[in-house]
Amino acid sequence: MRATAQLRDLLKQGKTVMAPGCYNALSAKVLDTVGFPAIYMTGYGTSLSLLGMPDAGLATMGEMQLNARYIANAVKVPVIADADNGYGNAINVIRTVREYIQTGVAGIHLEDQVMPKRCGHVAGRRVIDIEEAVGKIRAADKVRRDHDPDFVLIARTDARGAVGGSLDDAIERANAYLAAGADLAFVEGPTSVAEVERVCREVRGPVFYNMTGISPRFSEAELNQLGIAICILPGALLRVTATAMYDFAIALKERGTGVEAEFSENLKRHPLGNLHAFAGFDEIRALEEQFMPAEEMEKYQGTVGHMPAAATTRRT
Repeated sequence: MRATAQLRDLLKQGKTVMAPGCYNALSAKVLDTVGFPAIYMTGYGTSLSLLGMPDAGLATMGEMQLNARYIANAVKVPVIADADNGYGNAINVIRTVREYIQTGVAGIHLEDQVMPKRCGHVAGRRVIDIEEAVGKIRAADKVRRDHDPDFVLIARTDARGAVGGSLDDAIERANAYLAAGADLAFVEGPTSVAEVERVCREVRGPVFYNMTGISPRFSEAELNQLGIAICILPGALLRVTATAMYDFAIALKERGTGVEAEFSENLKRHPLGNLHAFAGFDEIRALEEQFMPAEEMEKYQGTVGHMPAAATTRRT
């Protein structure tokens, strides 16, 4: 089943779809292995992991959609990707949506910020006029109907925390974007439970919620009670990874190379301790056995290093 149809099916189940954030193919593969039903490609994480730069409109459309392609092809579950503000006006959005559809992701969100945009939980944001934003959503809707009607289009508004903005403005924009063809409305940056409740009550369509930064946290039961269709947790894995790498680097600097040996020994007891197997070397050997000449398999005899499991001995 195509990823777009998979995500549509998840939305039809009537429960909040939890989609934790990944920032590259490796982090996406971890989330897929754990068993989440969907995955979110974070723009903040893409910019920081790929460029070492903040989410301030510095990542280009080409960099973002290429990362989305890598992620979508590394996992079996649907991926929702950040497409920023479409990288220009409505004409630019037409190309952006077409390019993202071709990556294999199941859906994207487009925001109404000016260029250059910035993270939705950082001060200093500005939004474009609602008429221009509606035109961009209409253009996006036309492209997806022409190329893949199941592609999920999420319209994000940053009006709640933007210069001169308000929650009233954000809700008005969310409803206008739904009327223009968006499948879900994404009001970025509500600051209280009461604001989230109001969004869920007054937005006339499915709600997409970003549980990070300044916005309140909810349990899965509470999210379902609120009626939120999709909840993303974009930064958690990125922060865990960054802090773990920092701590390991400090230990390596202060204690020397013995730290690596100690870490490797402890890792053997971890579910992902066999990194070669997790990476997919068993699957590579299985494909070789299926499609390549028998003599090709002789290369595994008498060689040194990780030995991928043969098809007859592979764990099920």
